[in-house]
Parts: sequence; structure tokens; C-alpha cells
Amino acid sequence: MKILAIADEESSYLWENFDKSKLEGADLIISCGDLDPRYLSFLATFAAVPVLYVRGNHDSKYDRIPPDGCICIDDAIYVHEGVRILGLGGSMRYKPGGDQYTEKEMQRRIRRLRKKLFFKKGFDILVTHAPAYQINDARDLPHQGFAAFVDLMEKYRPRLFLHGHVHLSYRRGQRRYDKYQDTHIINAYEKCLIDYDAPEEVRER
Repeated sequence: MKILAIADEESSYLWENFDKSKLEGADLIISCGDLDPRYLSFLATFAAVPVLYVRGNHDSKYDRIPPDGCICIDDAIYVHEGVRILGLGGSMRYKPGGDQYTEKEMQRRIRRLRKKLFFKKGFDILVTHAPAYQINDARDLPHQGFAAFVDLMEKYRPRLFLHGHVHLSYRRGQRRYDKYQDTHIINAYEKCLIDYDAPEEVRER
């Protein structure tokens, strides 16, 4: 299964200079947040595959302009061709506003998913906006990751962890690809194509 992962910055390659052939080969599109809802709607219009998303810390506009034709997987487990995908959007709380959580608040969100996780027997892909704590995150509070995501990886051993939020353009040494125990971690900033069976070979789309 090939996944087109996107986050944080709209790609002119996929939007302004769009050609339908650019979506060929992708079996699923996953947004890790902070993208214009019209961008997601545009991709959903031309893609013959599901477009899934979680909300980023700048996505309050989704309340007014929801991404048409897309599926929000926040606090849910979505199954695509037998692959279980868990969504947890938002960032660390650093100011008043929505789609931000303290560490304890994120832990409570995860606890509320216990029954779903039990019945689905875990998950294969974790999709978030923020990264995991001390795994390619940053030390400033707005870009700090959640320790709860580390706990999820240790307990459920998902194959993939897709996130955004920490832009590769920040030039802080962020990497596109990382690994923690059995989990391949990919920063979806802007766009990249991931082979679920060979995630370490992530390609710029």
C-alpha cells in the first residue's frame, strides 16, 4: 500500500501545478494537519482514494470550512484494506485556543480510546499532528512532542507513525525519517510518498 502523506504547507506541485497523474500510485492520502481545508477538498475531488486527516493547532477554520469529501480520524481508528489507522490531532498547549492539549489531556484522550483499541487489537499506523517527545521534536513548548505517543509506540508497536508540525524548513536538524523500536517515524511536512511495506524508503513526491 502506498500512502501520500501531507502536512503543514500546501504543495504547489499538487495544487497550483496540479495534474491528476501526480496522484497515481497512491492508495491513500493522509493529512497530518495545518493545511487549508480547500486544499484537502481539492485533492479529494480528484483522488480515487480516501483522504484522511487529523487537525493541527491552526485548523480552527475547519469548524467553518470543513474539508469536503475527506474523513476526520481524530480520536478514531479507521481501517483501510485491513490496516488500522489511529488519529490524534493537535499540538502541545502553548496558548489559549482549540486543538491544543497538555500532556495529561492527551493521555486522557488516549484512555478514552481503550475500548476501540481493545476491539481492534491495537493499530498499525499512528497519525498525529505533533511529534513524539524527544523524537525529532523541538525544545520550545509549541513544538514539543507528547510522551504519550512514545507510550503508544512502546505498547502497540505500530509499523508507522506519521506526524507534521515540526517543519523541515525550520532548519533545526529535523529529519524526514526516523525509527523508534519497531516503528518507522515519518515527518509528513509538505508531501512524501510512503510504501507501507518499505517505509524506510520514503520518497519526496
